[in-house]
Amino acid sequence: MFLFWRKGYASASMNDLCEAMGVRSPSLYAAFESKEALYLAAIEHYVLTQGQPVWDRLAEGATARAGIANLLITAAETLPRSRVAPAGCMAVLGAVSDEWPPSIARAVKKVRLDMLGNLRARLEAALANGELPAATDIDALSRFYLSVFQGMAIQAKDGATPTELRGAAEAAMAAWPGGGPNARREQRME
Repeated sequence: MFLFWRKGYASASMNDLCEAMGVRSPSLYAAFESKEALYLAAIEHYVLTQGQPVWDRLAEGATARAGIANLLITAAETLPRSRVAPAGCMAVLGAVSDEWPPSIARAVKKVRLDMLGNLRARLEAALANGELPAATDIDALSRFYLSVFQGMAIQAKDGATPTELRGAAEAAMAAWPGGGPNARREQRME
């Protein structure tokens, strides 16, 4: 997973993969059948181990606004490179810098569409309970916050610090519909 995340599908050679996994080529093929199947397993593992802890934060918070703020602030803390993980989001970065076989392109697109769907569901609930103004365009707002997350992933890859990414997250939360002067005060408290 880390090798694909760092190098991308196309640049990770079978020799690189065998070395990273500590296996010989026949063992890798016996377990995964192909580089493509290994990548699909790696992205699935990424979603469960790296993506889910970040995206689970969306459900936390008494309001959708708090949930989205939790998501973006957690992303600001986790997207920059760590001692173990490469910077950015594996599902986002590959979409802008890697050429995949069609099966991988479909699988990773589904991951990104699930992100959008999670945002949309949280915002639809906020609209239904009156947290958002009735005229709010939920699709546009969902895409806006997903774009912020995706942009943060790319900026992290380019070396943005947690503090810089947190600033981007806070600016995005200031754009919350119907924010008003109290929104900034609430934002700092979240």
